[in-house]
Amino acid sequence: MHRIAVIPGDGIGPEVIEQGIRILEKTAKLCHFELAFIHFPWGANHYLKSGEILPTHALENLRTHDAVYLGAIGDPRVPPGVLERGIVGALRWTLDLYVNLRPVKLYNADYSPLKEIRPSDLDILVVRENTEDIYTGPSGFIKKETADEMALAIAFYSRKGVERILRYAFQAARERRKKLTLCDKANAIPAQELWRRVFEEIGKEFPDIERQVIYVDACAMAMVRRPQDFDVIVTTNLFGDILTDLGAELCGGMGVAPSANIFPGEFGVFEPIHGSAPKYAGTGKANPIGAILAGAMMLEFLGEKKGATLIESATVEALQTKKLSSLGAGANLDTKEIGSLIESYLKV
Repeated sequence: MHRIAVIPGDGIGPEVIEQGIRILEKTAKLCHFELAFIHFPWGANHYLKSGEILPTHALENLRTHDAVYLGAIGDPRVPPGVLERGIVGALRWTLDLYVNLRPVKLYNADYSPLKEIRPSDLDILVVRENTEDIYTGPSGFIKKETADEMALAIAFYSRKGVERILRYAFQAARERRKKLTLCDKANAIPAQELWRRVFEEIGKEFPDIERQVIYVDACAMAMVRRPQDFDVIVTTNLFGDILTDLGAELCGGMGVAPSANIFPGEFGVFEPIHGSAPKYAGTGKANPIGAILAGAMMLEFLGEKKGATLIESATVEALQTKKLSSLGAGANLDTKEIGSLIESYLKV
């Protein structure tokens, strides 16, 4: 029995999570394990009604579960950042979920905007540091709303934070194709020289791993021109956020991209990388594949690797049928129909 805390959240979140749970429940039956889903109402509606972002002891409560399954957070009725930092940020930073895993994996070349691309050419795991950088550094304003106003945001990188994410990335590369790329901007951001030094230090412990370093702008270009050059990319919080959105588009759209926020071996939050897309809420136009694949990542984290493989295989088969006109919002199949299509290929 795995206890899963579910936060459907805002916008299209509840719709995609509904299909994800549907696939997870079918998979659990096929693979003979049990899942207990415990729902929590946190998000825009809860905040607007109660004025509360997260209740007292919410994070401690979540830790009594085995994982969190998250839909999407964000609503135009609430100022930007209030919910995102108060819920998503709190989960990542307070629970120290320092590893953000974002696979960039092409399942059907017909959906990619790249010419003459094959699925085998685009299979990248981006390992993003998840607790530092400009997202969590000091920020604020001086002389706000005057002619002399200044906005301040400080990016920071600790040796502990850099070392542990790099070590995780080296291990991940060892389990894949044994090639690790460090993506930074050390030529323009002197503080990121720390990443390069630690990368070289830890690399000596992994002589079997091919190493390369690349600046983030060059990395973005290379992901478009020669994505097959990459296996595992490890990078900062900010750069990882941007590069994986690019990666999702190369695979067909944001709707197919999953992610995991984990403290290895202890706890994780699993979510699609797309936002809440409020304009599509309730229309049935949202693509639930990112949420479904995030569910597969959750199963793998929980040790149910067979179930994770079944979900990914069913998704691959469903996409290869070409029954889905596109992977963006408003395809020929609605949210529930996409869930039904994938469910029809779930088999042992």
